[in-house]
Amino acid sequence: MPSCNIVLIGASTGGLKILEELFPRLPVLKAAVVIVQHITPQIDQAFVGSLARVSVMPVTLALEGQALQAGQVYLAPGGVHLHLEGNRSFRLTDGEKVNSVRPSIDVAMNSLVAPVGARIAGVILTGMGHDGADGILHVKRLGGTTIAQDQKTSVIYGMPKAAAETGQIDFILPTLRIADKLRELFG
Repeated sequence: MPSCNIVLIGASTGGLKILEELFPRLPVLKAAVVIVQHITPQIDQAFVGSLARVSVMPVTLALEGQALQAGQVYLAPGGVHLHLEGNRSFRLTDGEKVNSVRPSIDVAMNSLVAPVGARIAGVILTGMGHDGADGILHVKRLGGTTIAQDQKTSVIYGMPKAAAETGQIDFILPTLRIADKLRELFG
């Protein structure tokens, strides 16, 4: 049985601003959109509300055991790691911080498995540090498409730069071109 297409987006400092620019330009995608934003449990619901106001796709907090559905946006809850079980459902854990953060983009991306009859994409947006760089290598090994935000439109070019330095990024794009590319791949 094929799994659904997955777009996994990682962001940190400045992420909400960039996502609020990106999502109004996206139609309902033929993919589940999973966002791992470095966020605390105290503000994750407010983050969902802010993103829901600008997205045509429904936006919810990911829940333990919840099945992924195309055309939906899921935000990793603050304070826990998000894993994708067989690319079909979520598992939430409170393990040690990875790259000094929880949720970690690397944890989520490294939990992806080779898609069966589906496509995956990994996107690294603005943020400090290097979380997501290792995950991008994994997405690429699985045959996925990899995208990093460019320096000019990043609030902080740490994470996208680290991802680009892996040599495994297919597209380094400004925010609006990321929306175009996702529409092209999954629209």
